[in-house]
Amino acid sequence: MSIRERILIGMKAFLAILILSWIGTLFLPWWILFIPAFFFGAWMLEHGLIAFLAGFAGAGFAWFLQALYIHIANDAIITTRIAEMMGLGSPWVVLLLTFLIGALPGGVGALTGYLLKINLKKTPDSVAA
Repeated sequence: MSIRERILIGMKAFLAILILSWIGTLFLPWWILFIPAFFFGAWMLEHGLIAFLAGFAGAGFAWFLQALYIHIANDAIITTRIAEMMGLGSPWVVLLLTFLIGALPGGVGALTGYLLKINLKKTPDSVAA
């Protein structure tokens, strides 16, 4: 499989993780980010770095878009107050931190799914005794 094909599959996984993570976090707890990332990491992705990046970006952007929507809907009142309480200075730093906090579980989930797939594919002959 060429690198171009791997990247295209990674982009499809990114979009699927983004959509399912966003929908999932509307109704379920934060840890739902792991489930679509894990599933697509195990099912579609064929390289560890691409798996991590697709999960990282997909789940991170899902949280970022939801936080940006809330930021815009209330004229930045909440994010400005949180930035002041944390001493960050700008509400955009709060949105960046929201992206990173949402992205880490997604990246770890997709990488975990990929690594599980790799371990389950091992034949008994390839396992060291």
